[in-house]
Amino acid sequence: MSLLLFPKGVPLIKRLFDLLVSALAVLLLFPFMCLIALIIFIIDGRPVIFTQDRPGKNGKIFKNFKFRTMCEQKDEHGRLLPEEQRLFGFGRFLRRFSLDEIPELFNVLRGDMSLVGPRPLLVEYLPRYSSEQARRHEVLPGITGWAQVNGRNILSWEDRFRLDVWYVDHWSFWLDLKILFMTIWKVLTGEGISPAENEIMPKFTGKAG
Repeated sequence: MSLLLFPKGVPLIKRLFDLLVSALAVLLLFPFMCLIALIIFIIDGRPVIFTQDRPGKNGKIFKNFKFRTMCEQKDEHGRLLPEEQRLFGFGRFLRRFSLDEIPELFNVLRGDMSLVGPRPLLVEYLPRYSSEQARRHEVLPGITGWAQVNGRNILSWEDRFRLDVWYVDHWSFWLDLKILFMTIWKVLTGEGISPAENEIMPKFTGKAG
């Protein structure tokens, strides 16, 4: 796929900042990414990168990249075990510090995502949104966002979507900088992360909002 340097409808200053910071981050973190990939490979084999279709700006589907944090363990009937049972120890560590999301920097470089924006959720949620909740897709999805620094995965779906739409309506370059600095603090302190036994966010059923 060709590199979409300047996605339509994305403010130039936001896109230039995304390109600069994500490219620099990839260069600096590349040895660390290789180490994480090696550990995942030793613990649970391939693949080390988990890819999944996610909706982006205007609902356009793209391939989202993350480090794999769950195994493919199945029950006696050949069905995958629940997600919370398939989350392996190192994967739990990666999620605790949001390290599983480092490969999304390549999504930013491709133009699928921004450093800051509403988190990309599952494609199956698209028809479940209200018209107001669907406005979260008016901007590029982000590695971090306003909802993530205001509660992260301890928020209800209704609150998450309300914060996502607030970001859409109040975007500014300075707000993005504020969110990035707040994200660093949240990751280092672990604030807003649910208890270990509830690390898998329950699915959105369409009943919120």
